[in-house]
Amino acid sequence: MKFLVVVFLLAVAMASPIAAQTWDTSGNQLLVGTFYFRQVLWLVGFNDGSLGAAIALYGTIGFDGQGNYSMSFQDVDSRAAFVQTFNATGTYSISASGYGFISSPFSDGGSVYGLVSNGVFIGSSTEAGFNDLFIAAQLPSSLPTNSFFRGSYSMVGVDFPDLTPATTLDYQFQVNPDGNGNIGNVSATGYVSAAGSTVVTQNIGGVRYSFSGGSASVNFGSSSTARLIVGNKSLYFSPDGNFVFGGSPTAWDMIIGVRNTSGATNFSGLYYQAGATQVEPTTATGFADLDTFYGSLKANAGVILGAQRFLSVFNNNPLDFTYASSFTLNADGTADDSNNHYFFGNGGALRVGMSKFPSIGVNVAIQAPTFTPSGVFIDPTGILNAGSSALFTTGVAPGELISIYGSNLAPALKVDGTFPTTLGGVQVMVNNRPAPIYVVSPGQISAVVPFATNELIASIQVINNGNPSNTVTSFVNLTAPGVFTNPVGGLGSAAALHPDFKLVTADNPAQVGETIAIYLTGLGAVSPAVADGAPGPSNPLSNATNAIFVLIDGQQATPAFAGLAPGLVGLYQINVQVPTGVHMGNVNLAISAPDYFTSEATIPIGSSGLAASESTDRIVRPVVERKKLGTGSAVQRRRMPN
Repeated sequence: MKFLVVVFLLAVAMASPIAAQTWDTSGNQLLVGTFYFRQVLWLVGFNDGSLGAAIALYGTIGFDGQGNYSMSFQDVDSRAAFVQTFNATGTYSISASGYGFISSPFSDGGSVYGLVSNGVFIGSSTEAGFNDLFIAAQLPSSLPTNSFFRGSYSMVGVDFPDLTPATTLDYQFQVNPDGNGNIGNVSATGYVSAAGSTVVTQNIGGVRYSFSGGSASVNFGSSSTARLIVGNKSLYFSPDGNFVFGGSPTAWDMIIGVRNTSGATNFSGLYYQAGATQVEPTTATGFADLDTFYGSLKANAGVILGAQRFLSVFNNNPLDFTYASSFTLNADGTADDSNNHYFFGNGGALRVGMSKFPSIGVNVAIQAPTFTPSGVFIDPTGILNAGSSALFTTGVAPGELISIYGSNLAPALKVDGTFPTTLGGVQVMVNNRPAPIYVVSPGQISAVVPFATNELIASIQVINNGNPSNTVTSFVNLTAPGVFTNPVGGLGSAAALHPDFKLVTADNPAQVGETIAIYLTGLGAVSPAVADGAPGPSNPLSNATNAIFVLIDGQQATPAFAGLAPGLVGLYQINVQVPTGVHMGNVNLAISAPDYFTSEATIPIGSSGLAASESTDRIVRPVVERKKLGTGSAVQRRRMPN
């Protein structure tokens, strides 16, 4: 047991009645003024992944900065014979980080969740039971005309032309508008589902554009043999012209682009992201799976730590999905990982991507804003899982050990393994409940989310010797599994022990058939229950009440135990046998829970595994447990906060 304590310390070195919790709205001023928007909804209606309907909404939104909007938009519905015009009003709530939600113009009582930075909002209605992608950008103060659109742009797009998986397509192309209405020749390349991995090309000549009301109409011709892009496309621009998006005024595509960067690309730091991807049918499954998401990512030295709020309508509910991947910058200023080809704008502050077969789709990432600390200050993006460093857009779970980053959080460094609720004069309040604290310092605190935190929203505040910080809000999950790693931070080899309590390492790897103990946090409620700040019991053991599954190198491994680690606080343990069928070397470890899937950490496997296979570095996505579509098949919905 002493060795378990050492592992834990290495991994985390660094009440009154509860009122209804409300979302932080201190960032509402990030959405103010008139925005162009486009929302495309792809409504999966059949078990092969075909769409039952597709809808495009596009127009303008006026945000008042106080949480109210008015909207005028066109509605293009595959089930209707003509384009309809509507006006609507609604509300929105944006936190200091730019994370929040807009009441949906399409779904009564639903919301579009997402993030705003530098005048661009990206998001998705992940809780509503349908797939969609929503983008909005503030209109320039002077409405753009032909002269506004000039330079070199990289564009990506996705289209569902007849609502069947076989015809779904994505593409990329370059345009060089001259500011006088001329683009000239365009060469597009991409993938059409039915063509498999064959790259499809299309050359279009004489492309022209014109502006009206601040948006551009680009004519890509009307050839009946076009494979990728055809007809008129409406484009909308950010105020600086570096970001562009749009699509057909009569169909259900989404186009996203950036003005190409001159000089070096610096893609590093925190970004907000959103996207849509159709995972292609295989011989084994025979179905396509459409995923849409919003979230965040952190890039550092070619490595990505990502978080997506992810919806496939074939899942039982939306998932928080965290992952690790890497990318390579190319000599031409683009980048690739195993899933996407990327283009950058504004020196790396913008990124758009097109999926590579066997996936079809697009995605966008926008650099997060910066924040100015004042007093006792929690970074609005600084509530992370203490094990995996999962980013702030994932929910927190009861019993999870979290790291809180900021400034002036405590007078000095103090550590207390008894997990008091006051340490060095510092308290952490979660929905007005005192949280057990492990460590405090001026820049970081580690604390445990109280087990009674079962509200929709967690309001987190630090009180430093009577001086309160700002309040940061987060959604509350059933689970938020985050594996401790070596080195710490979530990207590395999982903190796991052999039966002899020796650490699993590359020099002492796990073996097929061996039962190892994996250490993590965030498995949520347990039975028998334990008091906040109390160590996990050993007799009887305290088991996680949520179903927990493990995948090692893609092979399912059923846990013999998943619950609180005996004798330790805020730490959970999974005992699992390494399954047959895994390869030698450093393989992926994934933990699956009812509302969360994480695939950041790895496990070294020894010589009893299969021969080492060539790494593909593909993101390990959640396993889709398919369900029959039909009446009442909507996913579990996250209630719209008050």
